[in-house]
Amino acid sequence: MAGAAAIKMGVKDGTRAFLMNAPIEAVLEIDLPPLELSIKLTGKFDYIHLFAENQAEFNDAFPALKKHLKTRGMLWVSWPKGRKLGTDLNLQKVIQLGYDHGLVESKVVSVDGTWSAIKFTYPKKGKDYQNRYGRLKKNA
Repeated sequence: MAGAAAIKMGVKDGTRAFLMNAPIEAVLEIDLPPLELSIKLTGKFDYIHLFAENQAEFNDAFPALKKHLKTRGMLWVSWPKGRKLGTDLNLQKVIQLGYDHGLVESKVVSVDGTWSAIKFTYPKKGKDYQNRYGRLKKNA
């Protein structure tokens, strides 16, 4: 059975998943259900989780991860809270970067004392996304 964070995140048993740069402490705190966890970024995934300490790490990884995300999948991004670990990321910047890469945010959860997480998905056709922190680019 999944823990509270995994339930809030919508991660279900048997989900095909890929985790990138995931600290073991954070993964234990999320308390994921049994997953079809891949150690290689091949094929398409229902759940991808990127842990990024800075904008450069985010921008390096996000486009490749997006290519492997199923149309109805979720790409969670975690970043250090409150400028911990010397990060240059915060909620507003993470939203902006996600929109820059063509995905939209829908939910934020606290992973643990160090990490926050936000869920990104593909935008729905015909829906207008208004966010003061980010704008979808036409060809992202």
